[in-house]
Amino acid sequence: MDARPSRGEIPYTVRRSTRARRVRVSVHTHTGVEVVLPARAPERAAAAAVSELRPWIEGRLDEAREALALIAARAGTVPYLGRALQLVPQQGRTRVHRDGERLLVPEGDARAALERYYRRAARREIAPRLDRSVALAGLSYKDLTIRGQRTRWASCSTSGRMSFNWRLLLAPERVLEYVVWHEVCHLEILDHSPRFWALLERRWPGYRKDRDWLSRHGATLVL
Repeated sequence: MDARPSRGEIPYTVRRSTRARRVRVSVHTHTGVEVVLPARAPERAAAAAVSELRPWIEGRLDEAREALALIAARAGTVPYLGRALQLVPQQGRTRVHRDGERLLVPEGDARAALERYYRRAARREIAPRLDRSVALAGLSYKDLTIRGQRTRWASCSTSGRMSFNWRLLLAPERVLEYVVWHEVCHLEILDHSPRFWALLERRWPGYRKDRDWLSRHGATLVL
């Protein structure tokens, strides 16, 4: 992987992939612009893609800067379903413990310990919401898995296996509820056809507001 400027203006990295069928451009909040090239694509294809997609890239970079500013502004706290929990470092501590509106955390870089805490908490928060929603819909699911996917908030398999991203606990509670209902609706309709969205609207009215919030602020849901 290397880094270079496109026409001296937009820095980007290039990564070659034997699995890529076409040139792909992505903008990541923390690492910037990445161009994925098929194994045999010429180097100039990366610069051409960045040039062609410049307006879109600049828009995504603006959103990334906004996300980073929001993350920096919460220094000393972490979000938890719409509430700001104060981080309290304690010498010798290895495991995160919640004390009211405070999180007692290890000194130094506590992100690994915080992630373990959020993964545990995610099951406690999501399981009862999922059970309640499934019961209201008159459905059932097979099992629940908590994961940390980079590009997916949740999923529902054809066999009824449900998977949710622990980072959803960093979002407002209503957004988590929306994602739960989204996946419950997939137990009936696996695609995103008009029938699916109509069903979701009946089950979770106003879902568009929560979907848009997640689309706009999803990059901020990090520790």
